[in-house]
Amino acid sequence: MRATNLTLLTDLYELTMMQGYFKNPTNQTVIFDMFYRVNPCGGSFAITAGLEQMIEYIENLHFTDDDIEYLRSLHIFEDDFLEYLRSFKFTGDIYAIPEGTVVFPREPLVKVIAPIMEAQLVETAILNIINHQSLIATKAARVCYAARGDGIMEFGLRRAQGPDAGIYGARAAVIGGCAGTSNVLTGQMFNVPVLGTHAHSWIMSFPDEYTAFKTYAKMYPNSCTLLVDTYDVLKSGVPNAIRVFEEMREEGVKLTHYGIRIDSGDLASKEAYKMLAAAGFDDATISASSDLDEYLIDSLKTQDAKINSWGVGTNLITSKDNPAFGGVYKLAAVKDADSTNFTPKIKLSENTEKVTNPGNKTVYRIYSKSTGKIKADLICLADEVFDPDETMIIFDPADTWKKTKVLGGTYELRELLVPVIREGKRVYTSPEVMDLREYCQKEQNTLWDESRRLVNPQKVYVDLSQKLYDLKKNLLEEMSEKALD
Repeated sequence: MRATNLTLLTDLYELTMMQGYFKNPTNQTVIFDMFYRVNPCGGSFAITAGLEQMIEYIENLHFTDDDIEYLRSLHIFEDDFLEYLRSFKFTGDIYAIPEGTVVFPREPLVKVIAPIMEAQLVETAILNIINHQSLIATKAARVCYAARGDGIMEFGLRRAQGPDAGIYGARAAVIGGCAGTSNVLTGQMFNVPVLGTHAHSWIMSFPDEYTAFKTYAKMYPNSCTLLVDTYDVLKSGVPNAIRVFEEMREEGVKLTHYGIRIDSGDLASKEAYKMLAAAGFDDATISASSDLDEYLIDSLKTQDAKINSWGVGTNLITSKDNPAFGGVYKLAAVKDADSTNFTPKIKLSENTEKVTNPGNKTVYRIYSKSTGKIKADLICLADEVFDPDETMIIFDPADTWKKTKVLGGTYELRELLVPVIREGKRVYTSPEVMDLREYCQKEQNTLWDESRRLVNPQKVYVDLSQKLYDLKKNLLEEMSEKALD
C-alpha cells in the first residue's frame, strides 16, 4: 500500500464519468456516503477497519506518465482530459468512523465531500479497502467472542485470496481481536505479534517423533508448542510431548510458554488434557486448529473442551460463509459553485432497504449512563444539535410507531464521524494496530450480550432524526408526484 500507486485501482466507468464531467463542467461539490445494508455473517453489528490504508490511498493519489499513456492507449479519453489528469490531486474533505468501532447498517462509515470528479474517482478504492478489512475484522470479532477469552491466532495467509488479502486481512483480524498472526510481513508492517509452531513435515523429517520434539524443544525452550497429531495423538504424540516436557523440567528449564497443538481428529480431546495433568503439566497450552470457525469453537467450548488456544485460518481470512461485506457508495447531496447550501439527493428503489438517506449527515451514538451500553444510533443532519439533558424520542424509520423515550440526563451522546482529510491533507493520526485491538474490545463491550450472540442476535436500533426523516419523506413524496405527472 505504501509503495504502490493505486490511482488506477478503479472501475473504468469512474474515469469515463470523470471525462464527462470535465467536458460538461458543473463545478459541483458533492457528498457521497459509504455504508452497508446488511450485517455480515448473520450478526447484529460490524467492525469498521481499513481507514489507515484508505487515507494512504488518498494521500498518494496521482496519475503518473505511465498511467496517462496507458489511458491514452484505450482510445476513449481525449488529450485535454488526459492533460488535466497530470496535475490531478484530491482536494476535498473526508469524514470517517474510526477503525475498530462497532457499526450498524445504513449509517455512513465514510463521508466524502469533494468536487464531483474527485469524489467519483475514489469510489472504487474506498469500497475495496473498507469492505475487505471491515469484513475480516467483523469475522474475527465473532471468532474471538466464541472463544470466550481464549487466544485466537490468525494463520490463514496460505489460503487468502492473494498477498494483499493475506496482509491486510491479518491486520483486520488483529483489530477484530486476534492475539497475533502467522503472517511475518504483517507483523513487520504493523508491529503486531507473530505466532506459530511447526508443521507435520518437521516431525516427518526426523527418524522418529520423540527426536523431532526434543530437537525443537532445545531450540525454542521458551516457546515450545509441539504438534502431536502427525501419527497418533494419544498413543504417540501426547506421550512423546510429555516425555520431552519431563526432561526439560529435570534440566531446570522453566516451562512457561509450552504445550501441544492438535490439527486434526478429536479437537475436544479431553484425554490429552488428562494425560498432561497426570504428569503434572495441567497448565500446558492445548491449541487446536483444523478448519475452525466461530460455530465449531462455540460448540467445543459448550462441550467443555480443554482447549485454550485456537488457530483459525481459511474460515477467518476468507470469511468463508460470508465472503463479501456489501458496502455501497451513494450520492447524498450536491452544491453548485454559486450556492452556499447542499441540495439533498435520494436514490429510489422498489426495495425499501435500498432507498438512500439524503443530505449532509452525521451519526450520534446514544449510550445509557447507568450501564455504558448502546441504546441506539441516530443518523441525523450534520447541523443538528442535541442536548443530552433533554428527553429524546427516537423511532424506527420503517415502522414509525415503534418509539422509545430516552429521558434527559440518563444518556450520553458521541458523534461517530470524525474528520480524517481536510482539503486533501491528512488531519487524522491512526492508532497502532494493537491499540485499535484494545479499542475494539471496549467497543464490543458496549453491546448487550443479546446482540453479540452468534445465532439470532438482538438488533441494535439505528434511527433517523425527525428532521432527517421529514426531509426523506418530503423528497419521496416529491419524486412520487413527478412520476405521476
